[in-house]
Amino acid sequence: MTINEIKELIEAAINTTHVSVKGDGGMFDTIVVSEQFAGLSPVKKQQMVYATVNSQITSGEIHALSIKAYTPQEWARASKLLIG
Repeated sequence: MTINEIKELIEAAINTTHVSVKGDGGMFDTIVVSEQFAGLSPVKKQQMVYATVNSQITSGEIHALSIKAYTPQEWARASKLLIG
């Protein structure tokens, strides 16, 4: 499973404004930004993202997936903190 394949699966299922995927060897980190996350708990946001790659997790193509999911407003604040 490649970074681009994971990104495409997420983007096909969720209307995103930003998706980044890093990693290899079946272990990946993602940042997903979507207005669809508005009003959802952090767990519900992660469940939405997991659902996009569930069959790849079940098959073992993806062994671990770390998800950071934000609304555009949350991402604007979080990215400022990350950049410093």
